[in-house]
Amino acid sequence: MMLIRPIRQGDLPGLLELARSAGVGLTSLPVNEERLAARIARSEASFAGTAAPGDFGYVFVLEDAENRRVAGICGIEAAVGLKEAWYNYRVGTIVHASEELNVYTRHDTLFLSNDHTGYSELCSLFLHPEYRVNKNGGLLSKSRFLFMAAFPELFGKITVAEMRGVSDENGKSPFWEALGRHFFSIDFARADYLTGVGQKAFVAELMPKYPVYIDFLPPEAQAVIGKTHDNTRPALAMLEAEGFRYEGYVDIFDAGPTVQAYTSEVRAVRESRLLPVTLAEAGQGDAAPQWLLVAKPSREDFRVILIEAARRADALALTAGQAAALNVKDGDIVRAVTLSPKEKV
Repeated sequence: MMLIRPIRQGDLPGLLELARSAGVGLTSLPVNEERLAARIARSEASFAGTAAPGDFGYVFVLEDAENRRVAGICGIEAAVGLKEAWYNYRVGTIVHASEELNVYTRHDTLFLSNDHTGYSELCSLFLHPEYRVNKNGGLLSKSRFLFMAAFPELFGKITVAEMRGVSDENGKSPFWEALGRHFFSIDFARADYLTGVGQKAFVAELMPKYPVYIDFLPPEAQAVIGKTHDNTRPALAMLEAEGFRYEGYVDIFDAGPTVQAYTSEVRAVRESRLLPVTLAEAGQGDAAPQWLLVAKPSREDFRVILIEAARRADALALTAGQAAALNVKDGDIVRAVTLSPKEKV
């Protein structure tokens, strides 16, 4: 059985293994033991409610319960930009017009933005290649929404997610080569790593403050603005099935799209329900089985599993093994939601 739970310090070796397999482009998962250990400590403080104001971030792992292996990671930043500026580009339009000269031109432009300050962010989603089967992707990605549904007071009214932008097998980004390199004089992988380990001041110091005319960029850079890395398209599809949409914001390094949704309107948040547990044998019940995400709605002992079961209006039947995985007993309350019928996992 695969289990979602809060990360803990004992997961550090598994987290390092995940980071090494992620490659370039996943800013929040750098191959840096000290940084990852600090992130685990911050997550533990957040779940305990003792983190510093404006610095709450929750990290979850997908655990293979059979061998205790960390198979994936996902996270939620409660509010971005409150301690360090959170940058992206807003794709906008500038018009140049002269009635006297009979000239009217429109130009797509990139504006450096902090518009998402205070929003919640879905982050750090990564599933080990060996575990990209059996709906594990849906479990990992969407488990976070059950935590947000259980504790809405912890999060902003809008939630965003940055999608990994286009880069080749060597980690080379066409957008970075056309724009960022001119201001930073370092490789994309190095800039990506520095932001991942918290050294973000150079972004504000070196990025151009004026609009960038997209027409001035080479065609290969223009072509990837707002486009998602091939490996990240399944994650984007899952978020789109939940109601997330691209609203014209892209990453400042690789131009990957940022998608967003009102937190309360995310499908899994809106449709999830609290149900009492009843213990039953596998297959018991007359209703047609569905794929359900089931969570123990506890802040420090939050857990999620994916089961195929019949969801009734008044209760949810769990096997003894499923109840043990969630650490719940007969009569306890769980939160459950179906996987989206549009989702391909």
